[in-house]
Amino acid sequence: MPKRKESGFEQLASMRWPVPVVLGIIAYVSIHYGIGWLFGSSHNVYLAGLARGFSSDAFAPLAWLVLGLCWLAALVSYIGAKGRRRLLETQTGLDSVRGLSWRQFELLVGEAFRRQGYTVQETGLGGADGGIDLLLHKDGKLTLVQCKRWKTQRVDVKVVREMFGLLAHHQASDVKIIAVGDYTADARRFAAGKPIELITGATLLDMVRSVRTAPASLTPQARASAALETPPPCPKCGKEMQLRTNRRTNERFWGCTSYPSCRGTRQLVENAL
Repeated sequence: MPKRKESGFEQLASMRWPVPVVLGIIAYVSIHYGIGWLFGSSHNVYLAGLARGFSSDAFAPLAWLVLGLCWLAALVSYIGAKGRRRLLETQTGLDSVRGLSWRQFELLVGEAFRRQGYTVQETGLGGADGGIDLLLHKDGKLTLVQCKRWKTQRVDVKVVREMFGLLAHHQASDVKIIAVGDYTADARRFAAGKPIELITGATLLDMVRSVRTAPASLTPQARASAALETPPPCPKCGKEMQLRTNRRTNERFWGCTSYPSCRGTRQLVENAL
């Protein structure tokens, strides 16, 4: 599967916004003043004569053009980063994740890994139909990521096999497949013992919550109150949970909304404080 070639502007826009700002300034100075100086100091008669024929501002339009493109890329980078932060911070549960478009889902996954210290590269090869969506770089290792925003259908073994086949082709260290739902038993059996991590929607939501920016000013009581407003996913089936009360101890806990078919539970944050 050939990798889609990114334009220079896309590469700039994928960097943190201060980088293209600085690169634009360097490029402006180099083009505006450096080209004429380089030609003028050359021992080549033709280049020296060419430099004398140029005015001091001959390369100014080109310098301004490059500066403008770099700063436009910085603006695109800043807006994109702000949008990804907002997307990650506003997820309240699996239902909100299921409501995302495939593109938003891919951005959410990328931002979650970015906050874990990965350098995230969007390939443009996946889309709504599958394929490699993200390339993760960390500690000199490459990880292939595929995002599956299937609301009801479980990810089957065919998808896992395809990604495993791409592992050697891209010389990657491992593969991560992220799904809103779950995986078939065959898919899990095939992935067992291989450098393939199958991440469910519930696990993704836990990852998103773990990398969120937590205000340092919140008291433990305020954090517990905020936690009550966001039902966690069931650790067994991935569905949202609801508050229940233990009849013997009167302690509250999170219970699966699919009870009694699913008996998944979680400890309430306020009980642990």
